Amino acid sequence: MEYFSDREKGPRPRTGEQLTPEAWGGIVVLIRTLISTGAFGYTYPEMCPDGGGPFGTDEQALSLALRAEIPKLEWPLQAPLGEIGDRELAVPDTLTILDLIQFSYQAVAKPIQGAYHSYYRHHHLTFDEDGGREQFRSKVNSIFARNGIAYQLRTDGTIERLAPPVLKEALGDTVFQTKDKTLNKMLEDARQKFLNSDSAVRRESIERLWDCWERIKSLERPDDKKASITLLLNKAATQTEVREMLEEEARKLTDIGNSFHIRHTEVQQTLVSDNHIIDYLFHRLFCMIMLVLRKP
Repeated sequence: MEYFSDREKGPRPRTGEQLTPEAWGGIVVLIRTLISTGAFGYTYPEMCPDGGGPFGTDEQALSLALRAEIPKLEWPLQAPLGEIGDRELAVPDTLTILDLIQFSYQAVAKPIQGAYHSYYRHHHLTFDEDGGREQFRSKVNSIFARNGIAYQLRTDGTIERLAPPVLKEALGDTVFQTKDKTLNKMLEDARQKFLNSDSAVRRESIERLWDCWERIKSLERPDDKKASITLLLNKAATQTEVREMLEEEARKLTDIGNSFHIRHTEVQQTLVSDNHIIDYLFHRLFCMIMLVLRKP
């Protein structure tokens, strides 16, 4: 459903990287509802005593499995507001919530009521796995979107971080097809790491991208990197002023890689940990790489 506010003002920017109390409350309600309707009975079935098959979710089995795979998750799930007097409950850390969502996606299915068992007053269930997963995915992504959260649950059950708007189109459509197959794999690895929901993995993306930059600088003349980068920049720009600007930028990008904790790990190097700075550095070098690789 498209909300009226989205039609009037456009969708909310998807820039948030921490789940808000409101978003967490929506996830809690969604999972509780799925438990109560038997949707997790596909993987963790509560069986009819008369042998008629599953009729609901075995919540104890579900909770044991969850705590085994996501040890930081507190069970039962608690919404952040209004559940224990007037005390506000803490929201779990974002990675824990995202793990819970991925776990739930793998376990959920749409329950379909079958024969009614009058003695126990329940329906026996069959399940539509694909339908249940798609409904779950749609609802989770709606919660993300309405709360401006920069994550997306994919059809394969993984969660990816949405790139900043200025990078989203380029990263989404880019398929690297240089003559250097190793470079292609390195660039794709950097792209995948950048879209990862874990900030530690995302930090690795700029390390990988700077490794790509060093390899690109030797594409034209593997035996002479200085001559190679000169040829590369000559192809990228023919106007003198633009050529000088690109050479200055290429030099500065190399200096950044050497000065910060990107290509080297000496104690004097500065570690980049701010996600916004990671986005900025990745964007800056990615644009340079795209420019030089697009020139034949």
